[in-house]
Amino acid sequence: MTTSILHATLKENFGFEKFRPNQEDIINCILNGHDTLAIMPTGGGKSICFQLPALILPGITIVISPLIALMKDQVDSLKANGIPACFINSSQTEEERQFYIESLKSNLIKLVYIAPESLSYLDNIFNSLTISLIAIDEAHCISAWGHDFRPAYTNLGYLKKRFPSTPILALTATADKATRKDISEQLNLINPKTFVASFDRKNLSLEVRPALDRVKQIIDFIKEKPNESGIVYCLSRKTTEELAEKLQKIGINAKAYHAGLDNKIRSKTQDEFINDDCQVVCATIAFGMGIDKSNVRWVIHYNLPKNIEGYYQEIGRAGRDGLPSETVLFESYGDVIQLQKFASQGLNSEVQLAKLERMKQYADALSCRRKILLSYFGELVIENCGNCDICKNPPAFFNGTIIAQKALSAIFRLQETEPLPVIIDFLRGSKNAYIFEKEYQNLKTYGIGIDLSWFDWNQYLIQLINLGYCEIAFHQQNKIRLTPFAKKVLFEGEKVQLTTVQKINIDKSEIKEVKSKAVANSLFETLRKLRYEISKEENVPAYVIFSDVALRQMETERPMSDEELIAIDGVGKAKLEKYGDIFIKAIIDFQKSKSSKKKKEATTYKETLILFQDGLSAEEIATKRKLGLTTIISHLAKLYVDGHEIDLSKFASQDEVSKIKKAQIKLEFPATLKPYFDFFEEQISYDKIRIGLAIIEKEKNILI
Repeated sequence: MTTSILHATLKENFGFEKFRPNQEDIINCILNGHDTLAIMPTGGGKSICFQLPALILPGITIVISPLIALMKDQVDSLKANGIPACFINSSQTEEERQFYIESLKSNLIKLVYIAPESLSYLDNIFNSLTISLIAIDEAHCISAWGHDFRPAYTNLGYLKKRFPSTPILALTATADKATRKDISEQLNLINPKTFVASFDRKNLSLEVRPALDRVKQIIDFIKEKPNESGIVYCLSRKTTEELAEKLQKIGINAKAYHAGLDNKIRSKTQDEFINDDCQVVCATIAFGMGIDKSNVRWVIHYNLPKNIEGYYQEIGRAGRDGLPSETVLFESYGDVIQLQKFASQGLNSEVQLAKLERMKQYADALSCRRKILLSYFGELVIENCGNCDICKNPPAFFNGTIIAQKALSAIFRLQETEPLPVIIDFLRGSKNAYIFEKEYQNLKTYGIGIDLSWFDWNQYLIQLINLGYCEIAFHQQNKIRLTPFAKKVLFEGEKVQLTTVQKINIDKSEIKEVKSKAVANSLFETLRKLRYEISKEENVPAYVIFSDVALRQMETERPMSDEELIAIDGVGKAKLEKYGDIFIKAIIDFQKSKSSKKKKEATTYKETLILFQDGLSAEEIATKRKLGLTTIISHLAKLYVDGHEIDLSKFASQDEVSKIKKAQIKLEFPATLKPYFDFFEEQISYDKIRIGLAIIEKEKNILI
């Protein structure tokens, strides 16, 4: 197959100008009749690898997929691109299934999605169909070595025997070497060509936080993102429900999702999330594999995941469209205890415990997190990523010997019989009932660490555990015990290097104000609302109409003709015909309103300027124009920067401007005023800061 034909098919049917890494090679491999194993991270474009060959091959492509939601999602997307597709499963009536079966027999369908449990529906017609390709999605489910083993997948090995000349494509987002080998063997693949795409999802930021007051941290995080979809993964069903309820109480549109809920409730929650009617889903790992939602902007792990494969697949559900997205993992030793218990009781307990230990090492790491993840999947990189919490805020080391001696002495005085929280209470001289019941207040080192906060002590003790000076006896009620290394610190003068505790301090008010204004006035938001309205009319997910990437490109390029719109990535022939006119009109209307607004702004600034030149004070102008004083001050600052002769010395003294200039350098040129206000301990007002920054900006412009 020539490259030009493949690229023409890609653009006309899917709207993309070029293939992602490995896609074209995988497609050519399939078209040449080879069995293929493709390991591609979530968001790497696995679907194109079988959807495009399905259009070129003469017969039908069967896609085996584990979840109904994923089938419906992909079929909706294919239909939006004018590609005939269907799914067959137990959720349909007998009449619906029969209709699609007849359509397959009549060659009216190019792709049929089906669950492994539902393959029996096609048994009677297999011989009458021309099957050109069999694609098995989420293929790691066939392997007991993988992180999401599903017994129904183990029967799929018969497909190669029944269709020996039909190429099979097995796809998964995460599989180590042992799992890859197992997939090929169990599916009876013949000399499969294996493609392993880079696991480096550069658009995902990686962050690990201590799990102290995590509900508040999650609430603060979500409040910054009022229009962004996200998933919070929790270890237990109970936690999903409790967290969703807490978020709902403060006005966040959140729902719980877990296997214990009624099927109808789960299905409704999933549909609402896919269709942008629900912002946040608090879920167990049962949620997500069937989600093809491209505009999930963040993923939070409320608990430590049980292995890196599962963690990487779950964070991969954010930013599938390639736009910047955030991931946050909360770590606590309580999670480790619970996960160790689960792993020790399950299949392959030794392997699962080892994988959990590797996950814990990742969370405790003090080096680039992306390098750790990539090395786990056999991909070695030299450069740090610059997009994880460690790269952005490299830990600062200090001589923590005295802190270590205090902590280890406390463990010794408590005879190595207490868990972490009790040790911290003891160090800080807490006067709670347990301490007094045990008479710990009478021990020599009681209260020796009162100068440090509970949060700080918790972090330092975790570091000492990670450094090997003490350990958790998981099998003995999580008592903290000293290791032989502790003796060197307590009695032999060994020095201990600790890292400075990172405080989590989010300034919500200013961020929220700026973000909400930016969102409300953007072309992206206008197009996002239009997309949502169309999706409701057509009963499909909003991102099926156009992805966030396409909308962002429309915002940048401002296409106002068919020729300009079809040049946007994700706009193919079918979508141009269906949605082109309405989106072009929305862009033109936005441009007109923006132009009108600029004229209005110019007029209002001019009115303020005339009154100021007539000798009115800022207060008098505010009264006369019925505007706030801060608004008038901002007008004057803008007019001054734009070159109008205005004396601003009455609003901010030379000394204050000098202080603001020094603060600007020290604060590394913040985009908002709040950091300055806090820096000056509220002694210099917002209005003075705004005027001072205008004077500084004007000086820079003159120098340039």
